[in-house]
Amino acid sequence: MEGRHSFSGSVMAVTGGASGIGAACCRHLAARGANVAVLDIDEENAGKVAQEIGGTSFTLDVSSETSVQKAVSAVSTSMGRIDGAITSAGIIQSPLRPDELSMDTYDRIYAVNQRGTYLCLREFGAHMLGRGSGSLVAISSITASRGTPLHAYGPGKAAITNMVWGLAGEWGRGGIRVNAIEPGYTLTAALQEQIDKGQRDPSRLAEYSALGRMLETDEIASVAGFLLSGDASGVTGTSIPVDAGLLQTLSWAPYGGARPPRD
Repeated sequence: MEGRHSFSGSVMAVTGGASGIGAACCRHLAARGANVAVLDIDEENAGKVAQEIGGTSFTLDVSSETSVQKAVSAVSTSMGRIDGAITSAGIIQSPLRPDELSMDTYDRIYAVNQRGTYLCLREFGAHMLGRGSGSLVAISSITASRGTPLHAYGPGKAAITNMVWGLAGEWGRGGIRVNAIEPGYTLTAALQEQIDKGQRDPSRLAEYSALGRMLETDEIASVAGFLLSGDASGVTGTSIPVDAGLLQTLSWAPYGGARPPRD
């Protein structure tokens, strides 16, 4: 496709690659010629994704500094220099009241989502600084910029977006670009589970967006691929909402919501 860089000959790493947005990113990068490292704590499903796309799976617990360091070292040792990485590993949270949200749960969400993302970006960045080039994409969330009843998840995602801004300035002169994506409501297995439990209303998730629908995982993966590619060579320190226009039309609710199509 014209204007779409091939990743042929490059090594791309994806954390959280065993499922959801991470798995979609693995498939997208492989389809564009990349040699993909699928990293996840779920060894079985990481292996299945790797087998499907002709990549290599690695075990990774993002909440463990030692595990992150060993995994990045293992990828570079067995696959060669890492040209780009997507940090997609994360866990979601039920919309609990603060007095119902245990601190164990709160701390676990931060350990995986915020601290785990930082550890992965730090180690991938250190690897890339050694040769003066690379691109990193962190998966944040639209909850980074809006108040929600996700009192651990939302602030943690806001920290990821802010982290990307800082690391872009830290590493830009070293040849590394750092960006984030803020997905809206995306049809992953984890979201479907919450819908099935009655914790999310799919009709409202679709109704409140400008496009009138939720997102598919490959729509997030396509934007991640753009940010990793040479097509985005001048882009760093950004956080791009990919949300079907949800953030732009939430304030339309008092006026009846986004306008329906004309006849």
